[in-house]
Amino acid sequence: MTALAFGDPPLIGARLLSGDVPGTPPRQRLLTAIVLGARGRYAAATTLLDRLRREPDPVVASFAGSTLASHRRQLGGHAAARKLDGAALLLVGAGAYGAQPDSGPGHPTGDPKGAVRHPADPDSAGLPTAVTDAADPASADPGGARTGATPVDRSAAVGTNRASFEPDGLDVAGARADALLGLAADNLALGRLGAARRLAVRAAQADRRWRAAVRGGWVAAEIELADGQHANAVAPARRALEIARVRGARRHAVKSAIVLGVALTAAGEEGALELLGVALEEAEKYELHSLTWVAAQVTADLDTGHAERYRFRSREVLHAVLRQADPCVMRIARESPWVPAGAG
Repeated sequence: MTALAFGDPPLIGARLLSGDVPGTPPRQRLLTAIVLGARGRYAAATTLLDRLRREPDPVVASFAGSTLASHRRQLGGHAAARKLDGAALLLVGAGAYGAQPDSGPGHPTGDPKGAVRHPADPDSAGLPTAVTDAADPASADPGGARTGATPVDRSAAVGTNRASFEPDGLDVAGARADALLGLAADNLALGRLGAARRLAVRAAQADRRWRAAVRGGWVAAEIELADGQHANAVAPARRALEIARVRGARRHAVKSAIVLGVALTAAGEEGALELLGVALEEAEKYELHSLTWVAAQVTADLDTGHAERYRFRSREVLHAVLRQADPCVMRIARESPWVPAGAG
């Protein structure tokens, strides 16, 4: 299941993806939910993730929250995602500088302005108080499940034992990085550019393995695009794509290609249309519906001669995705300016 979530996703049976196989451990159910989300099956993913947010293991519960946040964010639900990400971070703590795993290719972003080199800087070391306003996982989402253990109760049991280190980052440091990067993306979309930069710094220092490096590259590129520094967005996006390809992480490579295509276009450089064409083809082939509609929509903006065909495909896929969405996602989609008209 790790290969499905982070590697090359072959076609697999519906029963395995249902998450209902008796005796399936929490980590496997988490990976199943990640695969379901990638395929746009948000309702099925939410069912698993809401249960996993009750888990006594704070790492699993944190990943469940940040994964659910990413599903909300994919359709423009950044305010809802921010609460989930804040709760996910509370479960595993904010972490400390200098304690991060570092066996990967290095984080492609650092801080885009270089502040990552100065962790003692109070402006970059403090977590903005506004990003952790979720008191518990249940309060972060209307469909969230309540648990008797508070985030503080569970995070108290979380340490930074290096024995838990594993290459895909499904451990304490990886959970912190996921939550921090999610918060960075949430704050960026909500217009808090400074907070987004500081959170990206924290994430870079929390985990330098490949997943955090790739996801950090996406966020770094998006920060530069939002700041109008279009040329600066290309390098982190390109590095993210390189790392994803080396790791054989198909889904991450597809998203990295989309981000790089957008960055190249904004910077006035060539190669975007070819990249996006490959990304769309891969997303279609591996049923990565959460990325297919995005790739088609972005391609439509570049390939003006076939724009209507790509826009139709984007709406078609998104319509199919929303038919398998939970009520929260449906509400977000109806209210989101990101969702093409007619997709619902």
